[in-house]
Formats: sequence, structure tokens, C-alpha cells
Amino acid sequence: MMFGGTGRIPRILTAAENSGAAAVEFALFLPFFVLIIAGTFDLWNLIYSASQLTSAVSAGALYAANNATLASTSAATLQSNIQSIVANANGTNWATSTVDVNNGDVTHCFCPTGSLGSWLWGSTITCGTVCSGGGVAGQFVAITATRTLSPLIPTFGLTKNSAIMRRAMVQTQ
Repeated sequence: MMFGGTGRIPRILTAAENSGAAAVEFALFLPFFVLIIAGTFDLWNLIYSASQLTSAVSAGALYAANNATLASTSAATLQSNIQSIVANANGTNWATSTVDVNNGDVTHCFCPTGSLGSWLWGSTITCGTVCSGGGVAGQFVAITATRTLSPLIPTFGLTKNSAIMRRAMVQTQ
């Protein structure tokens, strides 16, 4: 007695008859696998580069703090040395950097306000004076570093213009 069907027993395919199915499945799966691997690599590269850039800016800030006397005696040397430290921290011209030593005025002090990347230097003030927003007037070094990335696939907004940026402000006096 048969319950539905054609009455024929299904035949099991041999390995030779089934070999094309594996190739088709592989061809369908491969693009998604490559996309996932490339996306993982791009995300890892972004995180690693951001960490390295943070480290480079930190090295420049540490140099500014350790060589604070250069801010008033040789600001151009301090600026050049910090730019070189940040740009070459992970290889020759690995990043681009800009350094602003005390808003270009090494004889006066400031009470900068704002946030990283949008500093307002304000007017000059006597060194050691308490700033209205807290802190003490002094001489500062602003460091900005940028690293351009070349992703394998679009990053879907993980970076702005395929670049990462880090900033720091160091009080030298």
C-alpha cells in the first residue's frame, strides 16, 4: 500500500552526479564570504590606525610637555619637532600634522576655550591669571594629526572622507 507519491522509490545520487551542486553552492557563497572578510579587515585597519594615530599625537604632546621652554625660546623648532614626531611615528610621512604654538604669539599667555578642533584663543592675558572658565592662563600647543585610509570596500560612514583625525592641546607654561 502506498501513501501518496508516484510509487517509485527515490534514487540516491552518486558522487559523480552530485559534484556540480557543490561548485554551484561555492559560487553562490564566495562573494558573501569575501565581503565579510574584506569588511572585517577594513574595520580592523580603521581601529588599528586610529590607535596608532592617538599614540603619535600623545608622543607629540609628551614632547611638548617635556620641552616646554622651547615654546617661548624657539617656537619654530618646537613646532617642527612635534610635526616630525607625529608625522613619522609609524613610518616616514605616515600621517600629516599641524602644530600651533601659542597661537603664533610666544610672548603672551592665553585662556583658550572651546573643544578639540574648535579652539578659541581669545585675547592675550597675563600669565598665571585665573581664566574665567577655570584653569590658569598660559602658553599652549595645539596638535592636529590626520591619517588617510584606503578601504577595500566602502566604509558606510565609519570615517569622514576616508580619514581619521586626532587632536590634543598641551599647556606648556
